[in-house]
Amino acid sequence: MDTMTVEQNGINAVPEAERRGRPGDLFWPWAGSNLSLFGVAFGVYIVGLGLGVIPAIITGAVGYALSFLLVGLVAVGGTRSGVPTMTLGRAPFGYQGNKLPAVFSYISNVGWEIVLVTLSAQSGAAILARLAPGIPATTATAVCFAVAAVVVIAVGVYGHAMIMAVQRYLTYGFVVLTVVYMVLMVPRLGGSLETTAGPGGWVGGVIFAMTLLGLGWVNCGADYSRYLPANSRPRSVALWTTLGGALPPMVLLVFGVLLAGGDPELAEAAGADPVAALAGALPTWFLLPYLLTAIGGFLAGAIMDIYSSGLSMLALGVPVRRHYAVLIDGVLMVLGGYYLLFVSTSFLGTFQAFLAIIGVVMAAWVAIFLVDMWRLRAGGRAYDERLLRPGAPALNWAGLVSLVVASIVGLGLITSADQNIARVVGFLMSDELESSTFGAANIGVVIALVLAGVLYYLLTAARRRT
Repeated sequence: MDTMTVEQNGINAVPEAERRGRPGDLFWPWAGSNLSLFGVAFGVYIVGLGLGVIPAIITGAVGYALSFLLVGLVAVGGTRSGVPTMTLGRAPFGYQGNKLPAVFSYISNVGWEIVLVTLSAQSGAAILARLAPGIPATTATAVCFAVAAVVVIAVGVYGHAMIMAVQRYLTYGFVVLTVVYMVLMVPRLGGSLETTAGPGGWVGGVIFAMTLLGLGWVNCGADYSRYLPANSRPRSVALWTTLGGALPPMVLLVFGVLLAGGDPELAEAAGADPVAALAGALPTWFLLPYLLTAIGGFLAGAIMDIYSSGLSMLALGVPVRRHYAVLIDGVLMVLGGYYLLFVSTSFLGTFQAFLAIIGVVMAAWVAIFLVDMWRLRAGGRAYDERLLRPGAPALNWAGLVSLVVASIVGLGLITSADQNIARVVGFLMSDELESSTFGAANIGVVIALVLAGVLYYLLTAARRRT
């Protein structure tokens, strides 16, 4: 497909004649979207669980790999069927029942678009303040926001082929600039961290890393693999998706952990505002390349989100073409970003806490999806297109019951720094558990994942016996 041609496929199965490429191509979009400098802050967060250098690196790497393996397994379904992720969800939830998880997927994607574009604008304004102190802060923020929004919307409108090309070149640039940045920061790194957490801290570190990374992408896995030939090897599809999503942030994770060991004050500041804090330690000559790295990392993630949010909108049954769905999402992204940047002073933290709630639901969703695909659809080979089109069974109660029950339990086992949201979550946690490593790691996300999969397996097994 020509990268300068607007993609015409929506949530239909991609015709075999339009399928091309190799599983290795999946490395680039996932690598680009996860090279954000927030990866440095993630390393600081994991150290905050009471883990030393080696335990923090091990648990973080394991959590990243496990969570993105889930994304890779979802991607196999896209290759086998040619259909995007949330449309495939009609099989385990029913044509109408699928609208429940599709709503959460849509909110999650649009929400993260808003957050990432907002962060890119704030990052650009903070660095421009050092490069050109005479520019008013509001003007700098507005300019950076406008540029970021236009880039994200334009690439999303062009669609799959453009995204695959843009993400590849963004990844090349990010890797080079990130290596230079890390070399400049080597004097501030160190390994003087002690492990104060017990065995539970190791488990908590893995769970926390899973919630930080791959579990936020599970509802998008098939969106980028569906253009591959149907006979692509499933292991290769899962492997390259996993490597692309997990390896680059692992490097940033190691850097963040070592920064916490060498310069605790800078690491603490980076945990709150990684872009501005890390920019303050750099020489002026590298600020512009650093700006490109910081903004580009956020935009790469937002590009993936706006494309997938458009597909989620179509899965809800909204009767528009794919590129018009992206434009609608772009308007919502601009309105939300404007509110966060120029109206609200505290909404960002609340909004991110709300997205953690959606993360619980999507963790339950992916377990049901994968059990259905591998147990009932022969690993994606036996998807019946009649289950995905109008006229298909409206509801699959096994999927819906499993989703609702697991989500309620999961929400009862997460915490929130936002006082308003804290009132509606954590209702299954004791005070001791809430203040423990598991409380900080939001164990409810993984509990929802496991419980949903087990419930769906048992319910479908019982139905097949009757």
